[in-house]
Amino acid sequence: MTHVPALPVRRGLIFVSAAGIAWGTGGAVGDFLRRAGHLGPVAVTFWRFVIGAAILLAVGFLGRTAGPRRLVAPRSWGMPLALGVAMAVSQVAYFAAIAETGVALATMIAMGANPLFVAAGARFLFGERPGRAVKAGVAAAVAGLAMLAGGPGEFSAAGVGYAVLSGATYAGVTLLSGVERGRSAPGQTMAWSFAAGAVCLLPLAATGSVLPSGGDPAAATLSLAYLGVVPTALAYGLFFAGLGVVSGTTAAVVVLLEPLVAALIGVLLLDEHLTALQVAGGALLMAAVYALGRAELATGPAGEGRDRT
Repeated sequence: MTHVPALPVRRGLIFVSAAGIAWGTGGAVGDFLRRAGHLGPVAVTFWRFVIGAAILLAVGFLGRTAGPRRLVAPRSWGMPLALGVAMAVSQVAYFAAIAETGVALATMIAMGANPLFVAAGARFLFGERPGRAVKAGVAAAVAGLAMLAGGPGEFSAAGVGYAVLSGATYAGVTLLSGVERGRSAPGQTMAWSFAAGAVCLLPLAATGSVLPSGGDPAAATLSLAYLGVVPTALAYGLFFAGLGVVSGTTAAVVVLLEPLVAALIGVLLLDEHLTALQVAGGALLMAAVYALGRAELATGPAGEGRDRT
């Protein structure tokens, strides 16, 4: 087993926050690739994984002489395969939700649902018992999701379903990564997981349009490169490095920076609109999940970790 030194918790929180900001730009780029490059959700996710895996594997290869952090193949492919499949489903569902509902709404629903599934999974897998504050936060978050999904405009039942599926499967990624905490270097785990996810997506991607086409293939190609580098290789590397010292529920709360960034991009740059009901629902959901995080910080592993900084 490879020993990976722990980050200071404060730095872990910074890493997770930076990942959330970078992820916030990914939805808009995926939407641009759909419109300008004529690429579907599967093709966008496939290239995202291919580029992300190539970068992380290259970084690992270049650092192969750096002692225990050198690039090595996993002893068992079970965890990378499980992570790769879960991330693939989450990303494909996310880009499908964007196509149906727009960037802002899809991201708010997916990211708002994610901490709820993380909290439920932690209860089932690790026996964590929610207190009154957590139960109240869950109830408020469910109400907020209903308000988000119930507004007119860009509402789509299929889009909401895709967004909830994305949040649920990414919660699985967060919980599985918590199991791997401290066992291997985060960059290596992500590299092999992206590679496994790309292999799983290849047959589906090959049935449709894999290469950018349409009005501006050059811009679409550059957008794919950005998607693979910043919101993928960099952001996931930072997130899972931070997840080594930050609990899953807290991380799910911190990365709510993603829907805030995505909503700003969607409304300010993509001419998307949210109704007053949806804005209120989003605010209620964010407040509820923030309360969930505060409760977890006070009683869970992350609360203990803060004393070590």
